[in-house]
Amino acid sequence: MGDATRDEILSCRDLAPGSLAGVLAAWNLQVAEVADGEPIPGSYWGAPEAGIRGSGVFVRGDTPVHSALHEACHLICARAEGRWPLDTDAGGDYAEEDAVCYLQILLAEELPGVGSERLMADMDAWGYTFRLGSARAWFEEDAQEASRWLEIRDLLPAARAAASQG
Repeated sequence: MGDATRDEILSCRDLAPGSLAGVLAAWNLQVAEVADGEPIPGSYWGAPEAGIRGSGVFVRGDTPVHSALHEACHLICARAEGRWPLDTDAGGDYAEEDAVCYLQILLAEELPGVGSERLMADMDAWGYTFRLGSARAWFEEDAQEASRWLEIRDLLPAARAAASQG
């Protein structure tokens, strides 16, 4: 798929019903859907960006999927760092922010109709900035430290899935 424009960015209303909640349930997170036009609780940037409070990720139909995953990954990473519970501001440092971006790209693979390629295009269209110029270039060529951050904390999805089966 080519690069998405801001108007083409996938929103939560584009997802199969329950798919986001299913992915996040594996991390003991809940999705709270907010009515269109209502403020999003715990949104750091304001609507339509997702919000976080406790173990909840708050979204509206127009919330970009990348935002919902990004905020969910902040909750996942904050738990690993002992900064729990959170409300609105995830805090953390640059290394954790990179790990959040890396993990959201991985989790996009678990969402039907999304995938990492689409999510990275949406991240670029939304305005995420990476040293190498795009989310994909960063993910493929410059994200080793982010991957290692997640690995050390046992937060890589494949490792977690294997551990839960063994």
